[in-house]
Amino acid sequence: MTDADIEAFFATLAAANPQPASELEYTSVFELLAAVLLSAQATDASVNKATRKLFTYANTPQALLALGEDRLCEAIRTIGLYRTKARHLLQTCRILVERHGGEVPRDHASLQALPGVGRKTANVVLNVAFGEPTCAVDTHVFRVANRTGLAPGADPLAVEQRLEQRVPARYRLDAHHWLILHGRYVCTARTPRCTACSVRNWCDTGRKVVPHAADSTR
Repeated sequence: MTDADIEAFFATLAAANPQPASELEYTSVFELLAAVLLSAQATDASVNKATRKLFTYANTPQALLALGEDRLCEAIRTIGLYRTKARHLLQTCRILVERHGGEVPRDHASLQALPGVGRKTANVVLNVAFGEPTCAVDTHVFRVANRTGLAPGADPLAVEQRLEQRVPARYRLDAHHWLILHGRYVCTARTPRCTACSVRNWCDTGRKVVPHAADSTR
């Protein structure tokens, strides 16, 4: 991907979806943090199904601590790795209460110090809740960045750093949303829908799969 390709790639995604948003359901910064923590190796749909009910009676660190591990496990048992996630979430709640006054911190180091919160989760919270132009690299973003030639990298951190260098500033706030949604619904893992892809003309792989597409628009 050239710089011109990248501009056209994001301009096209932005035109189709001017205000992309996370598909996780939440009404507070803490609910977002909890939902993202629970979403590791799970679908947003499965997390929403569980938290839609859970958050009606326990949607603060204090309330989840009062709920306890057994009841929390029961509430999220339909989510993969629910026992480990319940333990991490409660440990996180305790730290939030004891060190942060029950509030979610707004810096990378403090977020990543929370059990179960890695760099991706921290980036999601900083971006979605606090409006910072971070790029959370999940499996979809990693795949799309490599497959398209946008930001090739051997690991998520390398891809994240490359995205910071290559994504134009005006697109950076929403870039990871567009890439996640594109990877989830179009540039899928096993059978990417290249012939139906709106940005294939600027994708290194798409131009090979549909070789005449670029010629028709340039």
